[in-house]
Amino acid sequence: MTPKAEAPRKSRVVVIEDHPVLCDALKQLIDGQPDLTCVGVADSTSDAKRLVEQCKPDLMVLDLRLKAGDALDLVKSLRVEQPGLKVLVLSQYDELIFAERALRAGAFGYIMKENATDEVLRALRKVLAGELYFSERVAAAVVQRTLREKPSGSRSGIELLSDRELQVFQLLGASYSAREIAEQFHLSRKTVETHCEKIKHKLSLDNAAELKQFARKWATENLAPSEPWSPSPSQKRSAKKIAQVK
Repeated sequence: MTPKAEAPRKSRVVVIEDHPVLCDALKQLIDGQPDLTCVGVADSTSDAKRLVEQCKPDLMVLDLRLKAGDALDLVKSLRVEQPGLKVLVLSQYDELIFAERALRAGAFGYIMKENATDEVLRALRKVLAGELYFSERVAAAVVQRTLREKPSGSRSGIELLSDRELQVFQLLGASYSAREIAEQFHLSRKTVETHCEKIKHKLSLDNAAELKQFARKWATENLAPSEPWSPSPSQKRSAKKIAQVK
């Protein structure tokens, strides 16, 4: 009797996404493929780390905006702690701003949430094969910037901000206070204020009022309106008070 051939091993994928509907859709998409299986989902960086330890996945699909924790810091730590794990970032944030940062942190690819299903699967398989995946738009932007910049560095504006400074800047744009930003990232208020001073210097802004105004304008123009930053704690408290009055 001819021995039964073993079924080919499926690549193990975990999904880290805090939007339940999208998370479920990604899980179904992955489980519907003959060569892929979703072995777990999570919605925070701490749960993501536990999931990786338990499930030993080959690839992580990661949203940059999670309920708790810093997604880019998660990528950086996994690059050291789980060097065999590949990370594909799936985000609504403009790839021209965030793709390079994700790749520098250790991700293998970056894809926008608006992309079609077949492109998501193509990105998954390319990253699993050990290749980098990002759009032609990002590749062209990187080449253009490389050709445009001088060796001494002529970058200006948002591109000069560090990853942490950009995160603080985004939350300022969402009307978070320094205290609320400190709570979000488990930092001291003084550390956040130091980041704000550095941001003002890099953006050539004179004071805190100009920084807040510029951050809000930038957030309105650059962050996807389909899934905006969640309201700051103070905004939530104000909305609750208004609702109670009504």
